[in-house]
Amino acid sequence: MATDSEIKSTLATVTTATLTTILLKKGLRNVWMRGAMPIKPGQGRIVGRAFTLRFVPAREDLATPESWSSPKSTRAAIEAMPDGCIAVVDAMGIKDAGIFGDILCARMAKRNVAALVTDGVVRDLDGVLGTNLPVWCSGAAAPPSVAGLTFVDWDQPVGCGGVAVFPNDVIVIDNDGAVVIPAAMIDDILEAATEQERLEGWIMQEVNNGAALPGLYPANAENKARYEDWKKNSAK
Repeated sequence: MATDSEIKSTLATVTTATLTTILLKKGLRNVWMRGAMPIKPGQGRIVGRAFTLRFVPAREDLATPESWSSPKSTRAAIEAMPDGCIAVVDAMGIKDAGIFGDILCARMAKRNVAALVTDGVVRDLDGVLGTNLPVWCSGAAAPPSVAGLTFVDWDQPVGCGGVAVFPNDVIVIDNDGAVVIPAAMIDDILEAATEQERLEGWIMQEVNNGAALPGLYPANAENKARYEDWKKNSAK
């Protein structure tokens, strides 16, 4: 099984668009988290293991400012986040209550959390941006989480952006959004991803040289043979 270092170094060169194609070929269609988009340009591509957090609809006896001091709180969850993880937060797509603000994001940055991914929104936007924590979300809202959500637990299976995410699944995020790779499939995906990126790089080279798409993308037998020859020559 590939180490986390090998996973990160390989997938850092593979786009989420390519990964969705590879996962589709493996039978997985629902892997792209709806609503989780980069909060600002230039955040790059980040790879990490999922650390999951889950909200449910607000219930007045539980969703209170006092709940922030509970042992089962977002504050406690942040202290359990391992170095280099990607926090994946199921906020049920709620856009009128910010799940995290600047202080919580600053603490995550201090704990070397790689990124925050959610189908919800953040609050204290200027402050969040100032923490330099990479964030993928649906935007910003002023009200706190308890205005619309109840935090219930962490390190459980969640549904973020309509996608099932389990603890320790591999998350890849870039300008096209967030994609989950099931942990049990990671070795197969790594092998396929490297080859798919190489193939698409060759196809792009052919397109830039004026080649027509039919028979090239996807490649027919003739172009597959040409690609294999190119690959052999490139390896010399």
